[in-house]
Amino acid sequence: MPKPTKYAALICVVLTIVAAIGGYVGYIKSWPLLMVIALLPAVIYEVYRTEGESTKSSSWLMLLVLVAEAIFIKFKVSFDLGQYLGQSEAYIAGSYVPLGDIKVVAPAVMAVLSIILFTRTAGIYTKWLAVIILAASIGIIYVIAPESLQQLLQFGSQGVI
Repeated sequence: MPKPTKYAALICVVLTIVAAIGGYVGYIKSWPLLMVIALLPAVIYEVYRTEGESTKSSSWLMLLVLVAEAIFIKFKVSFDLGQYLGQSEAYIAGSYVPLGDIKVVAPAVMAVLSIILFTRTAGIYTKWLAVIILAASIGIIYVIAPESLQQLLQFGSQGVI
């Protein structure tokens, strides 16, 4: 059953502002944890709004990854997934994601999941939330490891071509 949309636009505007302020301050102060915390309400609302089986599971997975990212950042967990798995990339949710530090892989996975949500959902508000999440995920990667963002963008563009 479709979720009510009476206040959905207002909620999405507020969540956009919260994510933007968190992203801006997190970027200026180099506080990726603030960016993650500011994104949390948008991801929670995305979980609430999604209805299809694949979109619901993608949004729940995104929430799990975001919480894990907060833990990785808070406790300064550094773990190179590529070295551990012995490969440079992994096939996650229909896309190849380069592997490296777990603090960079987690927002990259969130970016992929947000693209999946954007393409598979019909609702304007879930698409709106997916764009917020994609932009914030890219910002988080940039603050944590700017060089990794460039590699991810090159990797993504090669996948498109």
